[in-house]
Amino acid sequence: MRKFNKFVAIATTAAMTLGLAACGGSGAEQTTTAASNAAGTTAAAPAEKQNVSLTLWGAEEDQAMLGEMVESFKTKYADYANFDIQIGVESESTAKDTVLTDIEAAADVYAFASDQINDLVNAGALLNLEEMDPALNAYAGKSLADVKAANVEGSVDAATVDGKLYAYPMSADNGYFLYYDADVISAEDAKSWDTLLAAADQAGLKVGMTLASGWYNASFFYGAGFTTGLNADGTTAIDWNKTADYSGVQVVQAMLDIAGNSAFLAIPDGSISGEIASGSLAAVVSGTWDATAAQTAFGEGYAATKLPTYTIDGKQVQQGSVAGFKLVGVNAYSANAGWAALLAEWITNEENQAIRFAKREIGPSNLVVSASPEVSANKAIAALAEQSSYGVVQTVGGKFWDPTATFGALIGNGELKRDDEAAIQSALDEMVAGVTAKVE
Repeated sequence: MRKFNKFVAIATTAAMTLGLAACGGSGAEQTTTAASNAAGTTAAAPAEKQNVSLTLWGAEEDQAMLGEMVESFKTKYADYANFDIQIGVESESTAKDTVLTDIEAAADVYAFASDQINDLVNAGALLNLEEMDPALNAYAGKSLADVKAANVEGSVDAATVDGKLYAYPMSADNGYFLYYDADVISAEDAKSWDTLLAAADQAGLKVGMTLASGWYNASFFYGAGFTTGLNADGTTAIDWNKTADYSGVQVVQAMLDIAGNSAFLAIPDGSISGEIASGSLAAVVSGTWDATAAQTAFGEGYAATKLPTYTIDGKQVQQGSVAGFKLVGVNAYSANAGWAALLAEWITNEENQAIRFAKREIGPSNLVVSASPEVSANKAIAALAEQSSYGVVQTVGGKFWDPTATFGALIGNGELKRDDEAAIQSALDEMVAGVTAKVE
């Protein structure tokens, strides 16, 4: 049976002591009398400071930056505790696998990619931060409601499971948008696929996008109101063969109109950088990882913006996208869960997201930082921030990828005909059947 270690905070306007239960290892319960008031005054310093030991995991390239953030955290709470905070290397992309190997031995605080959150929560590896909300309010002078309001909605959704926040949003830079050559494509041209393709065609150039990938081609379905999700048994819930705001057939017909345009280039998955470098493109759908290639190819004309709208049934529909985020969570077994939650909040707050961008050009999820002149001046990050309002957190099972890639290839290769609605519906049904197949 897990034992509990208490982090004390105040959630009312009167002075009182409130023990917040946090899952943790053995150790004496610690109690501190603190007070807060309606104006948001932070808790009073204790007569005797606590000794607090924490471990923090982050990416190798972030170690020096995290060290500076830890030192500023220690300074912030110097009147409350004596801190021993050790920083270790763990990539956000592999955090889940490492943590789940031995949850109790994992760090108190760790960063991870948003698509890992369901597995981490299901394994009991993440603290439900709602339990720490009074502590956050009393010591940091803010609540989880403040944290949610401060970050782009998609990042908060990505950090939420069953209506509970399990992590703090840290970044919002794993998505795609439109790069274009402003010497060929005007800002007005870039607003819709119709005008974008017409401008590229006039210049004898192409507009590139990967269709043979469920990560990219989902953008058309998400824009039209379709969804994906994860069932309790690990299978994918997907409605692309049905009717949302439009029918799945209508979405595919719109995609075929784009793919069938002579100025469109269907780029194989993983080949976007090479196509950019070829000099044949006037615009391309990609992410921040191709910023350097796009700058080199487009030169002084280098520009970026949100994805275009596309035409369904004579109406303009904003193309959606997959929004990927980096999050920071607290180990549910932390012996100092309250202080761990405060550390996680600190390294993801507005100030430190601004530092992340300044030092590493990491795209912020914080709304104020996203709107700052510095971020706005970075064309790729600004375009990603603009597109983030239309991004969807893609939660899918392992059977999703092959059928959606095959389906996208049918469109990119022109193997489906726009007027053959029965064939389009059959292809949609076959794709959905493959995606929803039982996980063996």
